[in-house]
Amino acid sequence: MSTIVCFGEALIDFLAAPEGGQGRVFRQFAGGAPANAAVAIARLGGTCEFVGMLGRDMFGDFLLDSLRESGVGTHYVRRTDRANTALAFVSLDARGERSFSFYRPPAADLLFTHNDFDHACFRDLGIFHVCSNSMTDAQIAETTLSGLQRARAAGALTSIDVNLRPALWPEGKPVIKRLWQALALADMVKLAREELEFLEQGTTSADAVIERLLRDARLVLVTDGGEPIRWHTRGANGVLPTQSVTAIDTTAAGDAFIGGLLCGLQRDDIDTTRFDAFLADTETLQHALRYAAACGAFAVTRHGSFASLPTHQEALALLAAG
Repeated sequence: MSTIVCFGEALIDFLAAPEGGQGRVFRQFAGGAPANAAVAIARLGGTCEFVGMLGRDMFGDFLLDSLRESGVGTHYVRRTDRANTALAFVSLDARGERSFSFYRPPAADLLFTHNDFDHACFRDLGIFHVCSNSMTDAQIAETTLSGLQRARAAGALTSIDVNLRPALWPEGKPVIKRLWQALALADMVKLAREELEFLEQGTTSADAVIERLLRDARLVLVTDGGEPIRWHTRGANGVLPTQSVTAIDTTAAGDAFIGGLLCGLQRDDIDTTRFDAFLADTETLQHALRYAAACGAFAVTRHGSFASLPTHQEALALLAAG
């Protein structure tokens, strides 16, 4: 079985607990979008490696232990003394929607360079997955683009979850040109409705964004919380409902969704040569997306990031429940 590599940041989510008599208390959870996706894949029974830089501090130790305990490969993780592991303080509203306060930069994950990639992580590579949080400054963006290019040269599928967090970008302003450089290297793109609206800058409509994405990508997925998922290929498009659940924490929902999709592709041995045939079979594609949606729905019913992600049996049970 080929390996999935998830590249980028792993960080600590400090989740606010309800305020008590002694003020607000934050609980420590392992997180970071590509790390969450890696854990989602491993929990579902897939084979995955996380690649990134962790600080040589107590939080880096916690993340490394958490990844390993979840079944994620960490053979290509790097450590550094030059910066600490990134932190994110998360508060939730009554619907489980998040507000973030990030302590990054400086952070260890931003120090990973193209020279830190181990050649071995591109052997037997089936899918290479990244998020836009590893595009927030010039050096880490160059590294991310290098990883995508090397993955494509190795014959792997490439996947991007836009996962836009403006607060992580200098002055809170994502560089749209830099985002499009990465998107041009993706076979699969997942983005939320508000991220699609952001990419409309310089275009005429959401349809124009989808059309531009499909010049390079072969599958574009648009999510919108509990609303239906919109999917687009070069030859078709459709809408799928999501499972109805009570959300208490939406932190890792998108990562669970993309992890479910990537794990399903790996399980069915879908590689770059078989991907177009997979997309052309609408019934098979929609089944894969329903499974992914069940993974995302399950994640919002638990607190935390790694801690909220389902097993294969838990995802199947929710899928069967409709």
